[in-house]
Amino acid sequence: MPVATLSLNPRVEAMQPSATLAMTARAKQLRREGRPVIGLNAGEPDFATPAPVAEAGIRAIQEGFTNYTENMGMLALREAISRKFERENGLAYDPGQILCSNGAKQSVALAVMVLCRPGDEVLIPAPYWVSYPEMARLAGAEPAVVSTSVENAYRLTPKQLDEAITERTRLIILCSPSNPTGSVYPPEELEALAEVLRRHEHVFVLSDEIYEHILFEGEHVSFASLPGMKERTVTVNGFSKAFAMTGWRLGYLAGELEIVKAASKVQSQLTSAPSSISQKAGIAALEMGLEPVREMVVAFRRRRDFVLERLRALDGVRCPTPEGAFYLFPDVSAYFGRETATGRRIEDSDDLCFYLLEEHDVALVPGAAFGTPTGLRISYAASMDDLEEALRRIERGLRALG
Repeated sequence: MPVATLSLNPRVEAMQPSATLAMTARAKQLRREGRPVIGLNAGEPDFATPAPVAEAGIRAIQEGFTNYTENMGMLALREAISRKFERENGLAYDPGQILCSNGAKQSVALAVMVLCRPGDEVLIPAPYWVSYPEMARLAGAEPAVVSTSVENAYRLTPKQLDEAITERTRLIILCSPSNPTGSVYPPEELEALAEVLRRHEHVFVLSDEIYEHILFEGEHVSFASLPGMKERTVTVNGFSKAFAMTGWRLGYLAGELEIVKAASKVQSQLTSAPSSISQKAGIAALEMGLEPVREMVVAFRRRRDFVLERLRALDGVRCPTPEGAFYLFPDVSAYFGRETATGRRIEDSDDLCFYLLEEHDVALVPGAAFGTPTGLRISYAASMDDLEEALRRIERGLRALG
């Protein structure tokens, strides 16, 4: 009989591992070796899950609510999400148009998988969240990256969008507030993008709104609420960021019934519904009000202002003011081509991040992972003590470059 040879799915082989998870793993390894590494690389709030939410999860366990729910998620949770959409976003979605998944990441992947066909193009403005291009590739589509500029706060312009759309364009992914830049599209800019898309009726929109409530300036506008966009938009959201529920793994998507039914079919064969305990906690999160979230946002704003001031005091660093999320994405290309005291040459943001990690014990994520190699991502979801020490190390490391 012939000998089996290992041959993997070429779509999987073409994927890249998550750079944020890779940097986190390296930082953890150094900590295990006794190094005092400060991590500003993870996209995770450093706050505890609000008490009403945690208590709802505990009650679910105590009451034995630990079995499978229906694949799309509990009706009670989808009804609560439906009310949330109407109350906060001006959108009317029937519970049957909502699918609850194991985190917003899974919801994004499901939407890309059901909408994209082999050979389609997915427009992705850069800097982008690291998983968007890999999800497109796994679906058999091709990521078409559109680079934005630091001068325009990393926001896609209508002209760029219009020029990037081709007959093969199937989907555009928008994230506002943005991971990794913290940029927020104001209403007039979203409307200008929508006006372009009205001329290209074959293009769908995936609107990733997971950072919706972590907003410092302006207002959040759901893309689906713009005239003519609801039927062509899949809105993704979740509980991880605003409610400090990263480990609960609960997200959702909403869209046209046919799209949601297709996503539900895929989910039924991959994971089934999210945790029953997490779903009970999700209902509590939507019913408790946003005051705990607002308190968290106040703390994030204070941290943002502190880090931004320190970064802008460094020669060669350019950084727009983030209006939301908990990231900064400074342009650090002025430091490329320099050498460390030990003769180590900094060619790009990868080199710079590993230099800062290995010689100055601070973990960041290189910009190349986000499609913009001139920058790097700094998460300020950390205590002020850690931020102060981390910035001292970053300043020392950058100033030491010859």
